[in-house]
Amino acid sequence: MNPATAKWYDRRDSVFIEFCVADSKDLKINLIKQSVVSGTDNVKHENQIDLYEAIDENASKHKRTDRSVLCYLRKAQPGTPWPRLTKEKEKLTWLKVDFNNWKDWADDSDEENYDKFSDLMHNMDGDDIPDLDENTTIENNCTYF
Repeated sequence: MNPATAKWYDRRDSVFIEFCVADSKDLKINLIKQSVVSGTDNVKHENQIDLYEAIDENASKHKRTDRSVLCYLRKAQPGTPWPRLTKEKEKLTWLKVDFNNWKDWADDSDEENYDKFSDLMHNMDGDDIPDLDENTTIENNCTYF
């Protein structure tokens, strides 16, 4: 099985991973304390990640769209920056940093606006799609197989 292309970025209380899988069906996402496994039945992708630190799997969620699967991983220890997604310092060819959403929040003093998207994802239930204001943009620069 081939891994799906993915992008990730770090926030104060969470980490976001977007798996670029178009028209996924029979999706299986397992959020375990320190790993994420994803896959689909259409083209058979499988990604397994040994995460940098532990997550709260009960507060973590994922959402499938027509073009990708977005995972919201709630950190077990909020406020700790992750310098990389994986525990080991290894270069995964299918994993890239999402620089469009990356933010150096460790130096950010504006506590009120640091993570609107994180709050939206945290409050989502299943297939609910939040109303985004005019200042919120979501870009999808995925490569499809």
